[in-house]
Amino acid sequence: MQEIKRDTYLQRLIDKKENGLIKVITGIRRCGKSYLLFYLYHDYLISQGIEENQILQIPLDDDMFTQYRDPAELSKYIRSKIVEHKMNYIFIDEVQYAISNKELKNLDEVKLYNVLNGLLRLRNVDIYVTGSNSKLLTKDVLTAFRGRGDEVRVYPLSFKEYYNFVGGDKSEAYEEYAMYGGMPLTLSKKNDMEKMQYLRSLFDEVYFKDISERYDIELKDVLENLTDDLCSSIGSLTNSSKIARTLQSVKQIKVSSNTISKYLDYLVESFLFQVAKRYDVKGKKYFEYPSKYYCTDIGLRNAKLNFRQQEETHIMENIMYNELLCRGYFVDVGVVEFVNTKNGKKSKTQVEIDFVVNAGSKKYYIQSALNLSDDEKMNTELRPLKNTNDFFKKIIVSKTSMKPWTDEDGILHLGLYEFLLNDHSLDL
Repeated sequence: MQEIKRDTYLQRLIDKKENGLIKVITGIRRCGKSYLLFYLYHDYLISQGIEENQILQIPLDDDMFTQYRDPAELSKYIRSKIVEHKMNYIFIDEVQYAISNKELKNLDEVKLYNVLNGLLRLRNVDIYVTGSNSKLLTKDVLTAFRGRGDEVRVYPLSFKEYYNFVGGDKSEAYEEYAMYGGMPLTLSKKNDMEKMQYLRSLFDEVYFKDISERYDIELKDVLENLTDDLCSSIGSLTNSSKIARTLQSVKQIKVSSNTISKYLDYLVESFLFQVAKRYDVKGKKYFEYPSKYYCTDIGLRNAKLNFRQQEETHIMENIMYNELLCRGYFVDVGVVEFVNTKNGKKSKTQVEIDFVVNAGSKKYYIQSALNLSDDEKMNTELRPLKNTNDFFKKIIVSKTSMKPWTDEDGILHLGLYEFLLNDHSLDL
C-alpha cells in the first residue's frame, strides 16, 4: 500500500532528536501518532545507521504489553533492554494507560513521570511517548517533568496531506475530504459505506468508551447530546449555560451548566474538539465567553450527525481552522467594535473576524467566505477587516480556484485550494 506522508511531523521529531527532553506526541486517537513514531520515525532512525536493538517500542494499548502499564514494571523492562555505550530510543505508545485518573488529581502520585525523569538521567536514552489526552500536558502535570517535556501535536490528515495521497482533481478531492475528513484509515476503506461505518464506530467504540472509562461519566445521554449539539453548531458562539438551556428546551434533559462545562472539558482534553476564544481586536483582550468549538476532524463531525447536515459554509470554516492549527499557528476569533452614527445618534456595532492568527511576531486576520457572489456579500465580509485600525495582514479566502490578488485596501484574496495546498499562502 502507498505510504501516507507526514513530513511536517516527521521533521519536527527529527529536529527534537536527542535534545535531552521527553518528546510527548499528542493528538486524537487514530490520527496517526503511532504510525508516525513506530514506522516513519523508526525508518528514519534505521536510515541513519541506528540498529534495531537500539529502538525499544512499547505499545501500552496492546494486550501483550498490559503488564507495563504499571510504572514500576515499565521501568524494569526498559532498563533491562538498554544497550550499553549506544544511544537508545524508547517509544512508549498511549502513555495515558500508565497514569490513573486518581494520579492526575494528585500530582504527588504520578509515578510514571518519576520513571521517565529517572530514565532521562541516563545519558544514552532518548524518550518518546504518545498520548491521547491533553490532561497529560496541563501546566500542573508538566511540572512533574520539571521542564523536560517537549510536545509535538499531531492532527488528522490536512487537505494537503490527503491530496498528496489521492491526487486527481482538486475540487473532487476537496468534496471527498469535506465529507469523510482526514482520519488516515478512511483512505483504506473501499467505498462510502465502509468509510461511514468506520467513522461512526470511532465514536462509539473508541472515543466515547475512552471518555466514559477515564472520567467515569454518569450522564452518558448528556455526553451524547452535547456532542451532537457541538457537531451541529460548529463555528457558532456558545457556552455551557446556553447548551444546558438548549438541552432542557429541545431534548427535555435537565442538566446543570457546571456538568456541561465539565463534559466540554473532557471532549477538548480528548482532542475531539478544539476551542477558539473571542479576542477584542481593538481592546486587545479576551472575552470570557462565549467561545467557538470546532471538530478536530470534519469526517468525525459528519459521522456523528449521520451525514445529514452538510452546511458548506461551516464545514469550510472548520477545515480552515484545522489547517491553521496544523501549521502550528495560534488561532482566536476576532471581534471588532466600531461606532455608527445615524440621524445624529451613535451606536456601537460588533462584527466578527473568523480567525485572528498569531505566528511568532506576525499576525494575520482571515475571513472565510464560501462565495463572494455580489457586492453586498463582499462588503459584509470585508467590513471587519477594514475596521481593525492596524496594519497587520488581512486575508479573505473564498471557495474558488482563482489566482491570489490584492485589492486597493491591501486585502489579499485567496482561493480555498491555494490556501490549503500552499504552506506559504498567508505570505503571498
